[in-house]
Amino acid sequence: MESLDRYLQTQAGQDIRRKANAVFVLTELAKPGYILGYYTLCAMTVSHGDVPETARRHIPRYPLVSATLIGRLAVAKEKQGQHLGAVLLADALQRSFESAGSVGSSMVVVDALDEQTVDFYAAHGFVRLPDSLRLVLPMRLVSRL
Repeated sequence: MESLDRYLQTQAGQDIRRKANAVFVLTELAKPGYILGYYTLCAMTVSHGDVPETARRHIPRYPLVSATLIGRLAVAKEKQGQHLGAVLLADALQRSFESAGSVGSSMVVVDALDEQTVDFYAAHGFVRLPDSLRLVLPMRLVSRL
């Protein structure tokens, strides 16, 4: 998707320098300059009432709940269909879980771009918020993956 390409080319470096997002890149060993895919992580909060009932029992009952946002996740067009998205997601979830012990995070949040992306995240255990393209996965469930 063009917006994901543009982010990596024009914004990612600034976000890293400003500590706005952490950017993780997947490359080939033989071609380290060729990017196969990437994702970003940052901290955020979600209103407790916005969390679906099925996920709510796994998070604290605070008005605002700490979370880790996978802000972007993209795979190179010519590499799509090779399960690299699942590899990137697994790495993002592992990093999110590991950092939750240091900075506190009750869930992982993603904002899907479209229904196909919603299906991808739902297949990996994420629960969709009503009337949106946002999905959540409680950190307690991430620990079981």
